[in-house]
Amino acid sequence: MRVWRTSRQSGKCAAFLAIFMLILSAELVKTASEYDPYYTLGVSRSASQAEIKRAYKRLAREWHPDKNKDPNAEDMFIRISKSYEILSNEERRSNFDRFGQKDENQHFGQSQHHGFRSFHSSFYFDESFFHFPRYPLLSVDFSDSKYMLRLAQFNNEVLPDSHKRPYLIKVTSEWCFACIHIEPVWKETVQELEPLGVGIGIVDLGFDRALAKQLGAYRAPSIIGVVNGKVTFFHQAVVREFLRQFVEDLLPQKLVMKITDDNYMAFLENWHVENKPRVLLFDQVPIVPLLYKLTAFAFRDYVRFGFVDQSGTSSTRLLLQFNINTYAPTMLLFKEDTVKPVDIIQARGMKRQMMNEFVSNNKFLQVPRLVSQQLFDELCPVKQFHRRRKYCVLLITGDDPAYLAANKAFLDFASANSKDVLRFAYVYQRQQQPLCQALLQNQGVVILERRSQTGKVLYRSVSGGWNGSEEDKYHLHEQLELLQKDPTYLTSDATLPELNNEMAPIFIIRWMNAAYDYMLQIYDDLLYSNWREMMPILSLIFSALFIVFGTVIIQAFSKPQKPKPKPKEQTRTEDDASSRASTFSRPPKKDFVEVTELTGITYTSNLVKLRPGHINVLLVLTNASKSALLRKFAKEVFSFSGSETLHFSFLNADKHRHWMSSLLRLDRDGAQSQSHSDDEEESSNYMGYVLALNGHKKYFCLFRPVFTGDDGSDSSSDTSFSSDSRRKSRSKSRATSIEVHHKLDRLGLWMERLMEGTLPRIRVPAWPTLFDDTQANDGMQTEIVALLQMICLCGIAGSFN
Repeated sequence: MRVWRTSRQSGKCAAFLAIFMLILSAELVKTASEYDPYYTLGVSRSASQAEIKRAYKRLAREWHPDKNKDPNAEDMFIRISKSYEILSNEERRSNFDRFGQKDENQHFGQSQHHGFRSFHSSFYFDESFFHFPRYPLLSVDFSDSKYMLRLAQFNNEVLPDSHKRPYLIKVTSEWCFACIHIEPVWKETVQELEPLGVGIGIVDLGFDRALAKQLGAYRAPSIIGVVNGKVTFFHQAVVREFLRQFVEDLLPQKLVMKITDDNYMAFLENWHVENKPRVLLFDQVPIVPLLYKLTAFAFRDYVRFGFVDQSGTSSTRLLLQFNINTYAPTMLLFKEDTVKPVDIIQARGMKRQMMNEFVSNNKFLQVPRLVSQQLFDELCPVKQFHRRRKYCVLLITGDDPAYLAANKAFLDFASANSKDVLRFAYVYQRQQQPLCQALLQNQGVVILERRSQTGKVLYRSVSGGWNGSEEDKYHLHEQLELLQKDPTYLTSDATLPELNNEMAPIFIIRWMNAAYDYMLQIYDDLLYSNWREMMPILSLIFSALFIVFGTVIIQAFSKPQKPKPKPKEQTRTEDDASSRASTFSRPPKKDFVEVTELTGITYTSNLVKLRPGHINVLLVLTNASKSALLRKFAKEVFSFSGSETLHFSFLNADKHRHWMSSLLRLDRDGAQSQSHSDDEEESSNYMGYVLALNGHKKYFCLFRPVFTGDDGSDSSSDTSFSSDSRRKSRSKSRATSIEVHHKLDRLGLWMERLMEGTLPRIRVPAWPTLFDDTQANDGMQTEIVALLQMICLCGIAGSFN
């Protein structure tokens, strides 16, 4: 009896266990299918990206909450979006196929569910079976979906828009439990700052890793501010007041100037310098409200803002002058007239949209000055449609006080003839010279219409110039009336260059600002230990320090090497070209070339007894060509003057007219002989000849002057003397026509071949004397007279001693 009861109880337990396992298996299968992205999108595991995309689009249209009224449509739409995010990324899809991993932040082998997943891919344990409550941040809140950012959206929309308004971005993820605690504060801050004009964004670390990496956000939760394309992290406690102050600190300094009775006139009259209208904000609070700062930041390129505290005593005269109501905030907008505002608004609850419309409708002066291409594009837009035709009336003037009366008259004319189709502006001729030269050479008025973004315009200049007289005003008004009746009145066309940006800071200021921002970024990274971003910079710094100190240490402990003794000079051969090439590479030691005259006194030392291995480069000239040839000769041989084996001299052919003929007759290689009379006739043709004389080896190389630009056959001055003799008849007729300063044009190339040792060498048995018999007697007499004068001078000096 006891045995039967025991067996019956065992059978009941087995039956209950079987039912439990059956229900558990059904729930697990249901859960597995529910969290399978392939099952959610209705595609197979081998589906292509095109099939996955088509399935996603079809299901997204079907389950979109705005079109589907099913209560579960919102959850289903989110599940479809998550599934597509996983399967559209090949890396995340591969991780899911291998490990069941849906979030890139998870470790391999871990599931996205709250329970666990075993090593079998078909077994899941999920908390939904036990009906555990779901945390609100574990899935994307549908109310926050409009703030979700992607990489392309951030680069194409947020970054450009950050130059007009700041952005506050929250970085979160599905498994960020710490995000639960800041969510209430975040929502309150969004509700407060978004109506003021602050941009809001949310970045999911799991969905867009590329954007998170670009922002430098590697953990959640993080809060980031973006202004002017610059990313700044929030590092304080997540409190609404701190977040508000964080956004306010992101804005540039001095956006709004504090105005009192002492400085309001200087503020209003400075419109001429900054070329911007002025806005005065009157309020009862001592500090500038954030709404005013955001408006000033959005229009900082067009309007200058000032703030007046009505609660203090420093603005009493200002309030009386403009009759300001102290019970409501007031905005006054001034242009060229600093006494009377052109527009005014007053409201107790000043809204962002109201302020933006007020400023945007008055963001240009009545007659602004063209200071940049951006301002020109906005004032004078390109024609797009016939009904949107706009004409720009441009005054070309100067910034001197003499033009003030004419400029004031043009402003009065523009104020009296203000129309939607006409835009009046002026430009300073000195600052925008390319633009003024393309339209009008002198000061005057030009009416133009832009036709393309490339700068093409149709224009017509107003004849008679502009002096500001009543006649000029009547004439300009008459031409504007004709233009409105006949659009073909503009008969001239031109292509305008891009305008100079007169307001752009100089390069030094921009470089200093960039360096300052960079140093602040480094300080912020070091202060808050953002080592992931600092690692490349630290690596670069330590690498540079290692190289510098390593070099110093190596030089300190290395033994100085003694210079090796130079080997004794060997006998130089006649074809020793390498030694000459090495000396050619030496730079000049002086900034001038020493050129000595070859006379009877220097003839022996500079030629006959010249040291072995040394060469004297000799220039033949006359009294008439001495100055021009010496300058050209020094210029051509200057790069070779650093050689210690080269000497430079010149020979005056008027004094020693027979030396060249005697030298050429001594050619021992069989050159064609010529009569002494022929040599005397051609002695004048030796002007411009250059000889490289080797006194020890008794040979020379010859350079003959040629035309610049002739071919090599006519200009080769390094051929043998016999070939020079054969062409002497052709060169004779040319030599008379060569200009003096062109005779040595190719001397540099000849010098290079001389140093290379590739020039033909003409040998002589002995060097001829410098004087003939008559010149020798005259020379001896001259030298004797000079010697006697020196002896007499020495004797006189000795008697005085």
